[in-house]
Order: sequence, then C-alpha cells, then structure tokens
Amino acid sequence: MYHKKKTKIVATVSDRRCEPDFLKELYECGMNVARINTAHVNTDSAKMVVDNVRKIADDIALLIDTKGPEMRITQMINDEGFEVKAGHVIVISGDKEKASSEEMLYVNYLNFVRDVPLDAVILIDDGEIGLKVNDKTDEYLLCEVLNDGKIKGRKSVNVPGVHVKLPSLTPKDIDFINWAVDNEIDFIAHSFVRNKQDVLDIQKILDERKSRIKIIAKIENKQGVDNIDDILNHVYGIMVARGDLGVEIAAEKIPGIQRLLLKKCREHKKPVIIATQMLHSMIEHPRPTRAEVSDVANAIYQHTDAIMLSGETANGNYPIEALATMAKIAVEIEKQLEAEPNINLLRVTQPITAILARAAVEASTRLPIKAIVVDTISGRTGRYMAAFRPRVPVFAKCYNERAMRELALSYGVFATMMCPRKTKDEFEQAAIKSLLDENCVKPDDMIAVVGGSFGPTTGASFMEICRTKTIETA
Repeated sequence: MYHKKKTKIVATVSDRRCEPDFLKELYECGMNVARINTAHVNTDSAKMVVDNVRKIADDIALLIDTKGPEMRITQMINDEGFEVKAGHVIVISGDKEKASSEEMLYVNYLNFVRDVPLDAVILIDDGEIGLKVNDKTDEYLLCEVLNDGKIKGRKSVNVPGVHVKLPSLTPKDIDFINWAVDNEIDFIAHSFVRNKQDVLDIQKILDERKSRIKIIAKIENKQGVDNIDDILNHVYGIMVARGDLGVEIAAEKIPGIQRLLLKKCREHKKPVIIATQMLHSMIEHPRPTRAEVSDVANAIYQHTDAIMLSGETANGNYPIEALATMAKIAVEIEKQLEAEPNINLLRVTQPITAILARAAVEASTRLPIKAIVVDTISGRTGRYMAAFRPRVPVFAKCYNERAMRELALSYGVFATMMCPRKTKDEFEQAAIKSLLDENCVKPDDMIAVVGGSFGPTTGASFMEICRTKTIETA
C-alpha cells in the first residue's frame, strides 16, 4: 500500500491482540512490518499472528526476534520479589535450574561467577537496581546494593564492560529459527549480537535449510557497537535496540552512537531500525510527550529507514493512536529532509546499479520529477536507491514476493508485485499504467525510470526521464 510517509514503521504484534480487523487498522495507519517477540510467545501462538497478518496484505513483512545471549534472574520462589536497600549485601550465583530468593539470587548463566570480576557493577531490570561485586568465591559473588528498589524474578541482568561467554543461540532460538523457515518469515532479528560469529551461527542454520530469510542484528551492547563494521558485512540490516544499549553504555553516549550506526548502515546500503520506547507513554496515555515526539523526529532527521513500536502496539491502551502518531510525525519531518545523493556506498556489488540509482536521485533534486520507478528481482536496486534517501517516492516493481516484502524496511521504497515483461517498453508501459490506476502519479508527471535489460546478475542497465503520458501512449 502506498502511504505518504517514506520512513517505515515496525509494529510489535502480540498473540493476545492480533485480530484481522485490528491488524488492518495498523496497516492502514502505516505499519510496514509486523514484529513478533519470541520471548513472549510459543510457536503455536506465533503462527496465529502470522496467519492473521497474511490475511490482511501480501506486502506486510514479518519479523521475529530471538532471545539471544541474554542473562536474567531466575524465577523467584516468592512471585512478588523482595525489597532491597542501599548497603544491603546480596549473594549471587549462576544456575538456571534453581529458583531465586532473598537469600540467594540465581542468574540463568552457569559460569556467571567465573566471568564477573571483583569491583564489577551488575545492573538488574534495565538498570533499576545496581550491585557492586565486593568479594567472590568459586561458588558465588558477594554484592553490595547501590540503591533502594525491588528485585523480581526473570528480570534482565547486565554487567557493563564485562564480556560473558554466553552461547549465541538458546534451544528456544533454534526451534524458532526452524519454525521461521517452515513459515517463510522474512526477517530474523537476533538479539544481543556481539560479533560476526553470533550472526554466522544463525546463517549456518538458514543455509542448511536453504532459506532466504534475512538477518537483522540487534545492536544492544558495547561489543556490538565496537564490531559494527564486521557485523554489517554479514547481515541484511541492524536494529538499534536502545533499551539494553542504554544500560550497557552511559546514557549520554547513546545519541552519538545512534548517529554513528545510522551513518554506517547507509554507507553499507543496509536498512536500519531505531527501536525502544519511542512513544512509550502512549502505552497508557492517548498522546505522546514532547520529548517522545522529538525522539522520533530526531531519528527521522538522521535518515533512519525504520522506526519501531514495542509495547505501544503489543499491549498498550492506544495502539492505533500510537501508530497514527508515529506516521504523522514521519510525514511532517520528511517535508524538511533533502536527498543525499553524494553519500559514499561501501561494498557495492553492482557499480552500474549504484551509479544509476545515484543519478536518478540527483536528477530528482534538479528536475520536477515526481517519482522514481524501478524493476527488481532481488531488491538490490531499491536498496541502493534508498541509501541516497530520495525526496520523491521510489516505486519498485518486484518479480517475487520475498523481494517485495524485504523492501518493507527500505526508506522511501514502495514495492508491489509485477509479472515480468519481455521488453523494456512493455515493462515501462505496464508499470506506469499500474501507478496511474492507483493514483500514485498523474498523467503529466515527470518521472525517472531505472531498470535492467540483461537479467538479474547484471542489475540495472538504463535510466530514462520522461512524462508519464509519453510512456503510456508509446
């Protein structure tokens, strides 16, 4: 569906609220990708979400998150948890099979005591509680509580600056990856990616299953930031997951890191998603705070491909309003953005395609071009075009559904299916007719057309600039 905004929106969908009518409202407000957080569902309930999304439209991409190498407090003996005061001493050990209590906290990582050194700071529940390691034995850590609060079971555990040797994939992750292959999911967002090996562990499973699912690396720790260039060489795109990233790294550094990651993704022509608490207050309130509006706007000013809603649409009181608000912000901010055809692209496998994409975007800044039309088998031409952040919409005519849905994460690209045509002229005439029928362009509009005449391995081979009526009547 053609929506005026160019920034894509990823909306988290829960199995507890995934009725087709609800999903249709999200779609009509601007949802491009439906996200399923596997930490909160099983394969049966996830399948229900997938089936309902596919009833709505064939151009909504489906993305699942893995849990990844995540540390948590085990389930509490007392479900309510317990209060702590600054100065209290807490004993911590590692054993995922044992329940935690006030006498002993257990972390779901067996070698936790071995890997965490003296004087390290342990953060629980996204940093709500801080503990300092004052002493340790082979069996446990003795920690001083740094602030008042409440410790509950199954809450996150972070140790900033300490590299723990957790396996990249849990058994549940592996089950969900295989489930994703069976159900033809489009993207797997792998949590807590630290280095390229974390990505290659998933890619190995996908290769063994001959799957074309694309991997999104969730960057949410310092290792991931430090290794970003290596990681980008092995993924389709990244998600800047600012929640855990803000626990691992000082909060004042996060805006700069966000800018850095956005710049690197554009250079590598890889989609980037900015995530976490973008409109968090709308979980409970019908309107966002001014700070949240500025946060969403800032990500768009920095030319992100996509922005994401989590609890706002998964379990919030105002899911439709949250998505509509995000779309309105995007439309307004995009009016002020300029195309950037001079950005350098790294690792360009099709230089002719890249040059033609750059030329089309630059032409749209100098001529009254209203739209760019491309044809694509793999989606590569659309991704190259998106990297230059065009001001005009890019209408991608795709020859397979997977490529169409993959472009749901690319800035300014509106992808639809099209049957292959025998000649360049036939492609142009069919493409323009469909755009006119859908009121995407007008009969006298000037457009740029970028396409290929020599097959998928060659990529784009020509560019034309003309009026739509010229092609339509040719």
